[in-house]
Amino acid sequence: MQKPALVVMAAGMGSRYGGLKQIDPVGRHGEIIMDYSLFDAMEAGFEKVVFIINRKIEQDFYEVIGRRAEKHMEVRYVFQQPDSMLPAGFTVPEDRVKPWGTAHALLCCKNDVQEPFAAINADDYYGKRAFSVLYDYLKTAKDGEKADFSMVGYLAKNTLTEHGSVARGVCEVDANGELVNIVERLKIFKTPEGPAYTEDDGQTFVHFPADNLVSMNFFGFTPSLFDSLEARFPAFLQEAMEKNPLKGEFLIPAEVGRMLQAGKASVRVLSSPDRWYGVTYREDKPEVQRALNELTDAGAYPDKKLLD
Repeated sequence: MQKPALVVMAAGMGSRYGGLKQIDPVGRHGEIIMDYSLFDAMEAGFEKVVFIINRKIEQDFYEVIGRRAEKHMEVRYVFQQPDSMLPAGFTVPEDRVKPWGTAHALLCCKNDVQEPFAAINADDYYGKRAFSVLYDYLKTAKDGEKADFSMVGYLAKNTLTEHGSVARGVCEVDANGELVNIVERLKIFKTPEGPAYTEDDGQTFVHFPADNLVSMNFFGFTPSLFDSLEARFPAFLQEAMEKNPLKGEFLIPAEVGRMLQAGKASVRVLSSPDRWYGVTYREDKPEVQRALNELTDAGAYPDKKLLD
């Protein structure tokens, strides 16, 4: 059996945050959120990590996290740029700065990941149990007629911020714990009546249950994902070039949803008692710092610099 790998998506430049939030310290001893994720992943059994980064932050990233991670895990780096993995016949639009989104990030890993893998955002805290349940599922994941995927779901009410909108994959799950559908909502707000999303810049809002499960991009995939993404990428690009050439994004929840609807994948939704924490906006940072300090005081983490 191939041991599952961990893929960390860290190429985003933190435009809403106002800086490189992937390497901004939040822990008592200068830890960044990735320190906690790697610590929890190693406890769960992960031994290999693939960091997806932008070349612009390569040296800073290595000094802040990569150098220490190499002491504990097999480490590989994948660079996601706007021109990465572009199929023949396509060029990057003039003035396009951003890469093409999270599904594009994973596609960039095709040559470096041949085993089942967990994919996470660099700037999200997922919790210990979440890594454990996903690792255990990935150990037995086998593709049959459908790709055998998995994800850890979080209650929508526990993933919102007081400081603006967030993007989440809103999930529909059946009684057997299988994902039926997932829809990426790009602007979800916390309101007095609960979570609500808008698709017309705030002119109207659609409320949904606070305990509805949402995706935080904590997925478990088999390598068959890469062929599916590679096959779909040209169609996405064709549409993006016409409708939104500078900001269009190839997103994981949308592509998983397409595979579900086409009967090409099944997704087991795993539950975790852990609470998610994240730094979408700079104003979120004090709350994350408080939560991580409390977890350290409770003994969840050693009271010293992690990964040293």
